[in-house]
Amino acid sequence: MTAVDAVGTRDLAALVGPVRHGRGGTPEEAFARGAWTAIVEPGDAVASALIATLGAADALEALLLDAPPVRDRRLVDAFTRWRPRAQPALLREAFAAAARVHARLVLPGDEDWPAGLDDLAEHAPLALWARTGCERVPDLRRSIALVGTRDATSYGRRVTEELGSGLVGRGFAIVSGGAAGIDRGAHQAAIRAGGTTAAIMAGGVDRLYPQGNRDLLERIAVEGVVLSELACGSTPMRQRFLSRNRLIAASSRVTTVVEAGVPSGAINTAAHAGELGRPIAVVPGSIHSSASKGCHKLLREYAAVLVQTAADVAELARDRDTAVPLDGIDLELDPLERQVLDALGRSPLAVPEIARRCGIPRVDAAAVLAVLGLDGAAVEGPRGWVRG
Repeated sequence: MTAVDAVGTRDLAALVGPVRHGRGGTPEEAFARGAWTAIVEPGDAVASALIATLGAADALEALLLDAPPVRDRRLVDAFTRWRPRAQPALLREAFAAAARVHARLVLPGDEDWPAGLDDLAEHAPLALWARTGCERVPDLRRSIALVGTRDATSYGRRVTEELGSGLVGRGFAIVSGGAAGIDRGAHQAAIRAGGTTAAIMAGGVDRLYPQGNRDLLERIAVEGVVLSELACGSTPMRQRFLSRNRLIAASSRVTTVVEAGVPSGAINTAAHAGELGRPIAVVPGSIHSSASKGCHKLLREYAAVLVQTAADVAELARDRDTAVPLDGIDLELDPLERQVLDALGRSPLAVPEIARRCGIPRVDAAAVLAVLGLDGAAVEGPRGWVRG
């Protein structure tokens, strides 16, 4: 069953047309790319390899026919994992839902595809869904990520406003995750300064989250851009927030952590930035503030740079080619391995604590750690596990 067979020739054009707006490529390939965003979880390296080999349309056909091109165990397991979502009716609804909110499907190779995402290699998004009032997705080649805790202090909010407005004044776009606290302040600062801001979602762009930021996100969808690698209808979930963070880091020249606890999503974003060789900027805070403990951890244990002003961050953006990766760990990891690795630092952690931080069973955490240990990405000592 081909993509055309799944929806019908006439239906295919009707589904793809509203979300592509005359962009290049065939409707079959565009539909297939969009369909894959409804089928697989973000960063799925197996799906990326299959699509790179066969093309999105032929890969989708193989899945719909339940015909893996090779009897590799990982691929057979992946087909089993993907098949429940590969239902033609569900795929059609994902495109219809996108059209209802005027979302656009942006594919690798499009003029407005954020080039920094390609550095994620096999963990790069298969496609993006964008809501924007602009003719094209705003240019993110000169962008800075401003991220931090949802429980921002008055100090953190004030610094976020100063950094956001100062960076916009220096010609940078602001990227964040649309959450409460520091994220919200970052987006607001960019808008107030008349700049560009991008909010990257952990669910479909038709499910703006959190609800408390809905008005702000709706405004960003008009004046900036709301992006997601997940099809419309996709629900924000914990693992998708962690996966989303790699897009925030990859699309930005510098990841700036204003306030963050330990552990936190902002620290996870910084870890992705370090793996990509992107600079990590950190705002210092009070030693008595739990909202700054994560920032101080980054300064103490990783290759992060203390910043106080927008000028400091802009200087890092100019020097990004000299940035040092956090640990030299490459990106040949599946999502669960990456999740466990992101939980590790220089302070030893026992398996139960790692499992708790990752929200997975202890037996799964132990199995993943064993694999990471073989690769040298993690090291077990007498007090627990640390990064290799």
